[in-house]
Amino acid sequence: MTTKTHAIAVPVNYPLTLLFDGACPICNLEMDNLKARNTQGLLVFIDIAQPHFDPAAFGASLQEMNGLIHAARPDGSLAIGTEAFRLAYAAVGLGHWAAPLGWPVLKPVLDRAYAVFARNRYGFSKAFMPALEHLRARRAAKRAVQAASACTPGACSAIDNTRSTERTAS
Repeated sequence: MTTKTHAIAVPVNYPLTLLFDGACPICNLEMDNLKARNTQGLLVFIDIAQPHFDPAAFGASLQEMNGLIHAARPDGSLAIGTEAFRLAYAAVGLGHWAAPLGWPVLKPVLDRAYAVFARNRYGFSKAFMPALEHLRARRAAKRAVQAASACTPGACSAIDNTRSTERTAS
């Protein structure tokens, strides 16, 4: 007799390595969002703005990677632009939000719109910096509330960590 087991199948596109521009505030904000949701560890994050980054390991130039986001699949193939986002969002359970990126009617328009954004991301970041900082602060506060909700009476690692920091600071 065979026993049937229920296992969650992990698609072959994961782990997906996102190669992002860490010098871009908007890019960082989005990667922070994905990192916070990456509870299954299906995404790996590599900042291409770091001095030690070697684009040759991924078969693309730094100029190409700075033009559009790239993501490396386990087989070494690259997803570029909106396809990288579609796969990343699917990995963290937000595939329904990114589904339009793959729809044949919308894909060409969204690909072009993203390319325009990517070329001008530093200008957009500068223009929207106050809003970005506000959003970053709201996300940090939300994470703090979530961490505190995991506390039980008399035992809270978040509070214990704060107290130990206060002790070492005095």
